[in-house]
Amino acid sequence: MQTTVILAAILLLTLISFTVGRRRALATVGGVSAKLHSRPGHYGWYVVLWAAVPAFAILVLWMLIQPVILNSTMSSGLPPAVRELSSNEQSLVHNRIRSIAQELSPLGIGQLRQTIAASSSLEGVQALLGQPGFETLKARWPVFQISNADNLYLLRAAAERTLQQKYAGYGMPVAVLLFAVAGFLYGRKRIAPEFRARNKVEGAVRIILMLSSTVAILTTVGIVLSVLFESIKFFSIISPADFFFGTTWDPRFTAVGREGSEAAQFGLLPLLWGTLFITAIAMAIALPIGLLSAIYLSEYASPHFRAVAKPLLEILAGIPTVVYGFFALITIGPFIRDIGEWLGIGSDARSALSAGICMGIMIIPFISSLSDDMLSAVPQSLRQGSYGLGATKSETIKRVLLRAALPGIVGSVLLAVSRAIGETMIVVMAAGGVARLTLNPFEAVTTITVTIKNQLTGDLEFTSPQTMVAFALGLTLFVITLALNILALQVVRKYREQYE
Repeated sequence: MQTTVILAAILLLTLISFTVGRRRALATVGGVSAKLHSRPGHYGWYVVLWAAVPAFAILVLWMLIQPVILNSTMSSGLPPAVRELSSNEQSLVHNRIRSIAQELSPLGIGQLRQTIAASSSLEGVQALLGQPGFETLKARWPVFQISNADNLYLLRAAAERTLQQKYAGYGMPVAVLLFAVAGFLYGRKRIAPEFRARNKVEGAVRIILMLSSTVAILTTVGIVLSVLFESIKFFSIISPADFFFGTTWDPRFTAVGREGSEAAQFGLLPLLWGTLFITAIAMAIALPIGLLSAIYLSEYASPHFRAVAKPLLEILAGIPTVVYGFFALITIGPFIRDIGEWLGIGSDARSALSAGICMGIMIIPFISSLSDDMLSAVPQSLRQGSYGLGATKSETIKRVLLRAALPGIVGSVLLAVSRAIGETMIVVMAAGGVARLTLNPFEAVTTITVTIKNQLTGDLEFTSPQTMVAFALGLTLFVITLALNILALQVVRKYREQYE
């Protein structure tokens, strides 16, 4: 709530800064804007940048640094016996202190100081709980599970943390406001008729755009590094050969190699095969239907029909995946089961074919809409040139339009494949969730994404191989997606060179 108020105050200050900067620029030339080097609006934006950017930077830095300082102070204030615990045990202690601090947050600064002073003994705490104003704390005391004097450091650390948070909460808006006002005054002082405000503003905007363009890159790097480091930890426990070439997926809830129990088996191949199998079924449905739909909408349909049919087709992309999963579970699955029984081959309502068909219907708009846009973007002169050489409409589509629009079509197919590989909810509800190597589409299978979801839900320790395997699976998906992108770029480059 406090951050929202500060952001609203910064926005209000920017509006004031723009108005003041613009009026001051006009006032310096007696209202004749032609005497200014830049437009009056550029001077207003210049003041806005000096008022908003430093304030926003201080706000972001404060929010990033404050938790680090609080955690460092909390760790340094703990008893030596606690600081000598393992990292996992210390993490549990820190989480418990944070939960107690959250319960103490309604207390005022004076009450927190009294709590810190009273936390030296159980008698002092009992006397504190009997004072007016501490009724809520007394009611919540059993939740803290502090039963002896050795545990009182938890209350003291939580009270100190809460007190520091309150001081930081008072200091953050003051610091942000001071930097905002200082930047506003400096920007206003720089305004003069000969001042090149447009150059400064455009340079600042260029820097902002450059920083914005790096967000996706830095985010990707951060995700890859975090997944890579956790995967390395997993491979220090499980052999990479057993993971990548194993044919059995059986992540038992026992420690690997524990005496008297069978070791867990983390074979990737059944999961990888299930992912590729369902994706292949989905693409076998979506690719021809989507591409043929795009050709019809682009080359054969009337403008009126196209205006109605294309939005209706794109609605499929907006339906939640859980609805598709439910549709596959109660409609497609039973239908496929009945067909399998009629053919005498046996089938389950939850199967790879059921999930693949439903997923293929879902990704049709990704191919049809994007391919339609690419075909429509082909210059009309190419069509007319083909007709002038005597080609028929179908020949023009096959030999000219599809080749000219091939880079966009390949991009749409790649997007559809990536969407299919990353789908989870449909597979959870329609595929059956069984890790097996099978060529029978009527049998249940599972995918990598579903397995990641399963391994990260539960009460296992985060350092157990059953949990860390999710990062190895995520890294595998990243490599597959990267390989698809490289392959698509090669195909696009090859055909683009031939066409040019």
